[in-house]
Amino acid sequence: MKVLVHIDEAERWRDALAERLPNAEVFTSSAPAEKRREADYLAVWKPSAELLGEPERLKGIVNLGAGVDALLDNPGLPAGVPIVKLRDAGMAELIGDYVRYGILHFQRDFDRYRRQQARREWQEHALVDKADWPVGVLGLGAIGAKVAAMVAADGFPVHGWSRSEKSLEGISCHHGDAGLDELLGQVRSLVLLLPDTPATRHVIDADALARLPEGASLINPGRGTLIDEAALLDALGPAGEGREDTEGRLRGALLDAFPEEPLPEASPLWRHPRVWVTPHMAGPTPLGAALDQVAEALLAFETGEAIDTVDPEAGY
Repeated sequence: MKVLVHIDEAERWRDALAERLPNAEVFTSSAPAEKRREADYLAVWKPSAELLGEPERLKGIVNLGAGVDALLDNPGLPAGVPIVKLRDAGMAELIGDYVRYGILHFQRDFDRYRRQQARREWQEHALVDKADWPVGVLGLGAIGAKVAAMVAADGFPVHGWSRSEKSLEGISCHHGDAGLDELLGQVRSLVLLLPDTPATRHVIDADALARLPEGASLINPGRGTLIDEAALLDALGPAGEGREDTEGRLRGALLDAFPEEPLPEASPLWRHPRVWVTPHMAGPTPLGAALDQVAEALLAFETGEAIDTVDPEAGY
């Protein structure tokens, strides 16, 4: 079994994967072209189209992350080659921490206190109990379900949404178009953890934002394509000088993912006083847990064992 690894710190991944698969030949994309052409499997994150097209006998691809949109959209992706993606692999807890911070940021008025500090203004705001701060989580896959459970354990009422019907202990589950409308009308913080698919792109548009209660907040550690940026900016309200406290229908947004990354310098999101931008850092892939999944997937490919593969049509 010959495995080509392509990711940041690829040598580190190569060495750790070789320890788990002592009978495999593991090398990185910096290997000579003739070696790359011999690869049976790719373990990759955002490879080039050229790299995807090089192996002459490719049997499978392991996507070194939970999001497969960049891979599925890659024009060099060979047809018919099965794809496995990382499922949680320790990312869910990290993303859950990011989400919990975001919820508390708004529930405990840290956004307002920060603006008051700039004016040296001492004013306490009335506390809203957690029980009165319902949270919505869109996307109840491996990561979304874990995040929803973490938020519920903190004492917040949690509403979850998925395309098809699901049942999760302690979570009020909704599904379908009617379920999404019902959820949006109830939550004070909305968390986006859906995959990037044709069906989810701009799922948060002007109509969806208008259904949220006045003063709701948005937290997106998922995919940048889920949000209509123009609609988001309109819902946030004015951003000019002296308008820092002029909240729109949407109180604020914590954003970790964007359609174009890095976020372009000209983007108005950088300068908006009620937007917090982070550089796609909510859920870094923990090496140990991820490598366990990669090794398991490669062995399953090699032995013909059943394995849960990505559905290119569904996008996940």
